[in-house]
Order: sequence, then C-alpha cells, then structure tokens
Amino acid sequence: MLTALEQGVKGGTWFALNDKVFAERNLEAAFQKVSSKKGASGVDHETVRAFAGRLPGAIQELSAMLKTDRYTPQAIRRVHIPKPGTFETRPLGIPTVRDRVVQAAVVNVIEPIFERDFAEQSFGFRPGRGCRDALRRVSQLLEQGHVHVVDADLKSYFDTIPHDRLMARMEEKISDGRVLRLIADFLKASILDDAKRWIPEEGAPQGAVLSPLLSNIYLDPLDRLLAGHGIEMVRYADDFVILCKTAAEAARALELVRQWVADNGLTLHPDKTRIVDSRTDRFDFLGYSFRGQDHWPRKKSIQKLRDSIRQKTPRTTGRSLQCTIIDVNQTLRGWFGYFKHSSYKTVLREQDTWVRMRLRSMLRHCTKRPGRARGGDMQRWPNAFFVEHGLFSLVTARATAVQSSPR
Repeated sequence: MLTALEQGVKGGTWFALNDKVFAERNLEAAFQKVSSKKGASGVDHETVRAFAGRLPGAIQELSAMLKTDRYTPQAIRRVHIPKPGTFETRPLGIPTVRDRVVQAAVVNVIEPIFERDFAEQSFGFRPGRGCRDALRRVSQLLEQGHVHVVDADLKSYFDTIPHDRLMARMEEKISDGRVLRLIADFLKASILDDAKRWIPEEGAPQGAVLSPLLSNIYLDPLDRLLAGHGIEMVRYADDFVILCKTAAEAARALELVRQWVADNGLTLHPDKTRIVDSRTDRFDFLGYSFRGQDHWPRKKSIQKLRDSIRQKTPRTTGRSLQCTIIDVNQTLRGWFGYFKHSSYKTVLREQDTWVRMRLRSMLRHCTKRPGRARGGDMQRWPNAFFVEHGLFSLVTARATAVQSSPR
C-alpha cells in the first residue's frame, strides 16, 4: 500500500481493500490497539479482558464474518460524561469490543490513503502529531504578530456530520464497495441510551475508533479553503483557532468559515464563536488560555485536576497517607506533563498549596480533628513533611525542567 501511495493509484481511487481489512494479522494488530486503550464494555457487556480470553478464535471468527459479508455492527451504548467546570454533559458512544477491533482494522487500512493528503493545519488524531504540536504552532503565530484570533466552535460537531456528504468524500478515494458499506453500517449502528434506542441519521459517535479519522476527512476541505486564501488556522479535530495579523483579515476569515459551515450542514455555536485581540483579551485552546505572549491552564483544566484530586483525597479515606500520595502523584505528573509550559509559575504554586491542604485535611480527620485544614496545621505538617513523604511538586518539577532544557 505504501508503494502504491508513492507511485499513485490507477484512477485515483482504491478498489481492493476489504481483503486487507479482514486479514487476521490486521485484526490482531487492531485488537492490540484497542486493548492498549482498555475502555468500557459495550451493549454486550464483554470486556477487553474477556475478548482477549477468546483469542485467537475471536479474531478468526471476525475475519470469516467480514470475508463472507456476515458481519453486522452491534448497537452503540451511549453514556453522558460531565464537562469539567460546567453543569453540561457530553455524549459518548461506546461500541462493543469486537466492533472497536473491526473499526481499528478499517482505520489501519484507510488512514494512510487519506493521511498523506491532509492539510498541515490539522493536528488532531494524526500519526506523529498531537496537542503539543498544535499549541507550539499557536505560540509561533502569536510571536509572529498574528494577534487577531477567530475563536470558533462547531456546535455538536461529531453528532451532526451529514452521512451522505461524508460518504461522498470517502468515495473520492475509495471504490471498494464492501469497505464503504462497512463504514456506512458503523455510522448507522443503532444508539442505545438507557431505555431509548434509535438509528442515527447523522453524526459519528464520539468514542468510536473510526470517528476521529472520519471527522478529519470531513473537515479537510475547510483546512484547504483557508490555506488557499493564505489564512493561518490551527485545528485539532473539531477545535480550531484562526490567527490573523489584522482585524479585517480575521473578519474575512470568519465569514469564509461561516459560509463553508452552512454549505456543509454544520453549525457554528453563536455564543462561543468570536474574534478577539489576543493582546488585550484571552482565548482558550486545548486546555490553555492565551493572552499576549503568555499562556496558562484554563479554569476548566484546573477544575478537572481538582475534581480528580478530590476523589483521591476524601477525609474519611481508609488508606494510608503513603498510598494516597502515590495515587495523587500519578494525577499530578500527568497534569504537569501537559501544562509544564505555563507562563505563570503562580498557577502551579496555587495547585501545590491546594493539594497539600487536601492532604492536611485528611490528616486532621485521622487525628480526630474536625473540619478543613487551617493555620496551625501548617506547623503540624509543614511543606517539608510532604517532601519527605514523596509528594510530587508542580513548582519543583517546573524548576527542574527549566534548568535541564536548552535555551
């Protein structure tokens, strides 16, 4: 396939792909991907571990079903997860493990076909690219004077992608009818939400293995439209910002986006789409807030961290302080790995102080003292006490990272 990509495919589209999808080696590799992400069970209640216990027979069975057109996707279990810092929830679709394996096998086959032609502005769910690359590009553009920012938000993007137009874009490069039907079947798989069940007429469920790739395929023409007009955009899946040197250019870019979105069956969120001058006003992107040359964790990112720490530090915990610190450190290290580039050290210091307060409150309860940690507890359990017990410090970690990094 890679050789064919380099040499070009006759007619510009791929015909024979289904045999690559149902190849057992491909399905085995797909299961390894699914297994590495763990994830919950679908409507059949089969876990990743239970599926693994049926190997290699489960892979052979899937291969045979795909080869003979007997495979039919099962329903998708929908759950609603809270959005950090709000009272809103986000719908998440959970396919069964076997459906996730087949979707991963499809991605393995078709992703290289589309990936080589994706625009440079796209960073989300692409091999060798990620959030840090997108954030780095935003910082570069701000430093170069692109200070007028279109902060855009596609309303319920994943749930509103038109199936017919998405499939038309797939057909521009894929002519294998069996693979196209398989993808269409996944898009039309019924949704089970508590007692409600329905067949979606649009959308690609968040949580499905195929959805990130399909979302990039659908938005790639928007990337190319803006690039063709010389407009700088940074996009991570459905989250994107457009950075311009003048307010007039930003207004023109927003109008182009509005028109394209309307023509392609999508909707811009009226309250969350705006133009800001980043020298005086902030905008949020991928968990960070930006203003001028500074960037720091946005309020929702801090709220998400604290919600996680709260769950691990209840005052009535029966665990030892050491076990709790080990658990808390795992969360702090992960959070720091993403937000260590914050311009404001004070934000990190505030989180360190808050974490120690949570731990002091636990220790107060253990010593029969009611209520939340207060002044005297600072002397009873000073900061050095937590250093001795191995508590991860965001401020210390940042200082170490700054000293060890090249200028």
